[in-house]
Parts: sequence; C-alpha cells; structure tokens
Amino acid sequence: MSTDRPTDLRRLARPLASWDAAIIAATAVFLVVASMTVEHFGTARNAGYIVLDLAPILLLALTMTLIVTTGEIDLSVASTVGLTSAAMGVMWNGGMALETIMPVAVLLGAVLGAVNGLFVTGFGLPSLAVTIGTLALYRGLAYVLLGDTAVADWPRLFTGWTLGTIGEGPVPNVLIPMLVLALICGLVLHATPVGRSIYAAGANPIAASYAGIGVGRLKFWLYVASGAMAGLVGVLWTLRYSSARADNAAGLELTVIAVVLLGGVSIFGGKGALPGVLAAVVLLVSVQNALRLAHVSTEALTVVTGTLLIAAVLAPNALGALRTALRRRRTTATGRTA
Repeated sequence: MSTDRPTDLRRLARPLASWDAAIIAATAVFLVVASMTVEHFGTARNAGYIVLDLAPILLLALTMTLIVTTGEIDLSVASTVGLTSAAMGVMWNGGMALETIMPVAVLLGAVLGAVNGLFVTGFGLPSLAVTIGTLALYRGLAYVLLGDTAVADWPRLFTGWTLGTIGEGPVPNVLIPMLVLALICGLVLHATPVGRSIYAAGANPIAASYAGIGVGRLKFWLYVASGAMAGLVGVLWTLRYSSARADNAAGLELTVIAVVLLGGVSIFGGKGALPGVLAAVVLLVSVQNALRLAHVSTEALTVVTGTLLIAAVLAPNALGALRTALRRRRTTATGRTA
C-alpha cells in the first residue's frame, strides 16, 4: 500500500503540473491583481468590453486549435474576415437583406477555407506557404471589392444586439453563442473519434493513415470549418463596429496564433487542449485591456503580443526539456540505488 501511494499522488498531481493548468492559474491571478490595482478594470462594464474584444480572437482560435493540432496552420483567417466583411458591404449596397447576407458571408468563408484545404490536402503543398499566399490574395480581393471606402449604414436592430446585453444585466449577448461554439469544439476535440483522429494526424500522419484515418479529408474539412468561422467573425466584426471595410481584422492572425501556442498547443502538432487556449485568450485580452486603462501606448500593446508569441513557443519546449532532464536524472538515480 505504501509503495503505491506516491505513484497515485503523482498521477493526481500530473494535471495540476500541466501547461494548461499553469496558464489557467496565471490568468486567474492576473484578473485578481488587475481588478485590485487597475482602476475600472474590475467593473461589470469593463468586463463586457473584454468579452467583445476577445470574441473574434476566441472564435478564430477554436478552429485554429484544431488545425494546429494536426500539424498545419492557417494564416489567412484575418484576411478571410476582411474579405467576408467587404463582401457584406457590397451585398448590402446591392439591396440584399441582412438576414440573407449573414449566412452568405459564412458560406463565403467556408469556400475560402475550402480553397486552402484543396491546396494543402489536394496538391500536398505546405500549409504555411499556401496560407501566406491566400492571406495576401484574400486581403487584395477585399480591396478590389470595396477599395478604401466603408459601408456604415447597418440596421440598428442588428448592431444594437451585437453590442447589447442579456436583459438589463451585464452579460453581453455574444457571450452565449460564443460559449456554445467553444463547447462544441471542446467536445469534438476531447470527446469524439474525430478529436482522437486530429491528435493522431498531428502526432504521426503516416501511422494515422495506416490506422484507417483519412488524414487529408480530415484536414480539408478543418480548413472549411476555419473559413466558416472566419466568415462568422466577419459578420460579428462588421456589426460590432457598424462598418464593412477591406482592412477589418488586419493583423489579427498573429494574435490568434499567439493565444493558440500560449495555450499549450504544439506548433508541431499532436499536443494541446482547448481549456488552455481559452485561458490564453482571456489572459492576452485582459492584459491588453489593463494596459489601455493604464494609458499605455498602442505600440506597447503590439510589443506585448509579440513577446507572448515568443514565450508561447519557447516556454512549453523549455518545460518539456526540463521534464525530460528530471526524468533522466530520476531514472539514473534509481539505477544507481538498485
């Protein structure tokens, strides 16, 4: 009995020592400290602003997590947001009803994602090169559609709902669908055969293929889902700011990748979990919000994002190397004792 107890304790403590747990703990600590030290940070009104700010990042990070876990990447998500927003502006100027425009925008995003998926899985091209190309292509097409103009006469019913709250309370309307989508992606990744296939495809695509997993088909549909999510974010972005512009969400792809990596998803695929990514989104957006309230410049916010991106790549690898070194030292010590 006494011999098994340390093993059981280590098994119970293992989740608490994970990168996910560290990010969640760091997020909780920052929220508490910022609420006590930064004026207005802990108010319900500011919490609503934080939710609105993190909504597009979180939504894009959901599908980006699935793609990166397979060992691929999608750098075109922000440009897809911009192109779907520009397309919304053109359709609105053409007299189309907004109730029709919104699903068409999501469908357009899915088509753009399918283009990425076709080049990556159909032609076997590197996802980094493909999505860098479509990043420029989609943004260029957005400027072809709208140029430097903006479409700003959106119905108050829709823009008001996007910025509004549930009843008279402080909970933003967008929080509920955002949580539903996060729950769906979490269940898919962690509780379904599709999720197990995603991990297998990222860890060893050749072995996954021999096991009967359609790796190419799986990755293709993940790119379609990523594009559809970007189309949804294009709708959300347009209605929140009441402006369809070709440059909407410019540069947002770096923030999305930063939170995915900071959340513990391996850039090489096969590792990662959604709770850590969600905590990383909250942490990054909260840090940026606190810095704004402290009157820190926009340039400094960009530095923070870049620093977190570097830390997101280095820290998990350093932690893994430390664990390996400790494991080897423990094995060596056990061998000497024996």
